Amino acid sequence: MSTTPGTAHAQTTVDVDRSDPAYRAWLKEAVRKVQADANRSADTHLLRFPLPEKWGIDLYLKDESTHPTGSLKHRLARSLFLYALCNGRLRPGKPVIEASSGSTAVSEAYFAKLVGLPFIAVMPRTTSPEKCRLIEFHGGQCHFVDDPRRMYEESAALAERTGGHYMDQFTYAERATDWRGNNNIAESIYQQLRMERYPEPAWIVATAGTGGTSATIARYVHYTQQDTRVCVADPENSCFFDGWVHHDPGATSDCGSRIEGIGRPRMEPSFVPGAIDRMMKVPDAASVAAVRALETAIGRKAGGSTGTGLWSALKIVAEMVEQERTGSVVTLLCDPGERYLDKYYSDAWLAEQGLDITPYAAAIERFLATGAWPA
Repeated sequence: MSTTPGTAHAQTTVDVDRSDPAYRAWLKEAVRKVQADANRSADTHLLRFPLPEKWGIDLYLKDESTHPTGSLKHRLARSLFLYALCNGRLRPGKPVIEASSGSTAVSEAYFAKLVGLPFIAVMPRTTSPEKCRLIEFHGGQCHFVDDPRRMYEESAALAERTGGHYMDQFTYAERATDWRGNNNIAESIYQQLRMERYPEPAWIVATAGTGGTSATIARYVHYTQQDTRVCVADPENSCFFDGWVHHDPGATSDCGSRIEGIGRPRMEPSFVPGAIDRMMKVPDAASVAAVRALETAIGRKAGGSTGTGLWSALKIVAEMVEQERTGSVVTLLCDPGERYLDKYYSDAWLAEQGLDITPYAAAIERFLATGAWPA
């Protein structure tokens, strides 16, 4: 139909309404359940690692092992679920799928069960049996891959086949958490340090799996105009350190990390190199020695990622001692060591892996006695 120039032409309004009252009712209840979990959860403790009083330095560990699912990843899983729910990506009856080396999968299985969704964890076959047991305890399934580098594509393919949602912690960890506050881990650390003699830590040391925790801490430090510096400790067989040092977003590693929960074979989208101040590459044997030294010092077993961060924190403390500076340092107790009795607390596993922790254990013992760090 032609229209004469200057003649008004009525346009039809195109209107597509996809409102789904049943889905919105499910969504409201699912978000309520996830938020209620946070509301009834107490904060985690800030533990002191004993150091000689004359040093004038306080070392703390933020004990994330006391969350309902026993690890730092409980915070991440809660944020990821709220992010996916509020973006309309989770649907009733459809599975949630995640690529994980263990602890995130345990926590996501918990939240999936909380909102009534199936959960499938795509994991390396080398994941500790205790983590697998915990995933299944919370109602999840374990789907194993032989090559850790295939977790991403297998997770996406599984979501496609099942009609489910691939949560993709390695992409969304840094954006799902509100780094400005709202009870994130950084805000919690500063609140708990308010009455300490050094309330603004000189350094906070984190380890990176997704990179989300280090991004949250660093962004909060910048946003609140703190002078704290942020260090990320990286294990062997991880590309984060090399990618950060060489400004190479395409850095990769040929094999998976022996320190479960941290270290990646590729530069993950949630790792934010520009936000952090410093990185350390920590030998796996040093991580194990540090986590065993932690048990001697405070009577608590922790996972290998805690040892990676603790080794770096002790090195920073040694620098402060040498420079005669006082202050505080904070690192993380990421998860309980009971999940790794057949690994980091097993001499047989160490021998099988060719790891000799003796020189690192001796170095820690000597440092705590004298303040001298090995050259």
